[in-house]
Amino acid sequence: MKKIELEIVALSHSITQTHSYAVVLGEVNGLRRLPIVIGGFEAQAIAVALEKMQPSRPLTHDLMKNFMNAFAIDLHEIIITDLQEGIFYSKLVCSTENDTVEIDSRTSDAIALAVRFGCPIYTYENILDNAGILMEDTETGGKKKKSKKEVVVEETEPTGNEDLKTMTLEELNHLLGEVLESEDYIRAIAIRDEINSRKKKK
Repeated sequence: MKKIELEIVALSHSITQTHSYAVVLGEVNGLRRLPIVIGGFEAQAIAVALEKMQPSRPLTHDLMKNFMNAFAIDLHEIIITDLQEGIFYSKLVCSTENDTVEIDSRTSDAIALAVRFGCPIYTYENILDNAGILMEDTETGGKKKKSKKEVVVEETEPTGNEDLKTMTLEELNHLLGEVLESEDYIRAIAIRDEINSRKKKK
């Protein structure tokens, strides 16, 4: 079966379920999108790696990567292999000097590791057909521009992010320290972006 490469195009708050997020995977050089609902902890794990934030202590997926590196295990790719009753199934394709093995994984964990290892994410045509969304091509000439991977946190309820604009730079830096300590990395990204936009305006 032919594999189709995907890339992370967005990480957004789930409209349908509270405390859930959706990671949106886009077909590389294509117009289809594959939204996958994930939990808040997994969303944070993906966001931290995408944004290259450095937690004070290793998160679970960082620990997994460190463990694999220590034993010379490389993660080549992840494959979203199946979709049953709305649940995606994935495999980690790992190798050592002598062997290659496929390890069953939750899709959210597989994606969090793929971001850390910088390895490709694949799925199959039938999964994109069943669960994918076709995006309109608004570009002229029908070519899709390759977009930079970025975290887009689309909140459906007020989370306090709207108050950031009224805070001073000193207050924002203090708040950033607090949310990093409580490991709320999704909120930390919003605060950091607000601080950076203020600095650019100066």
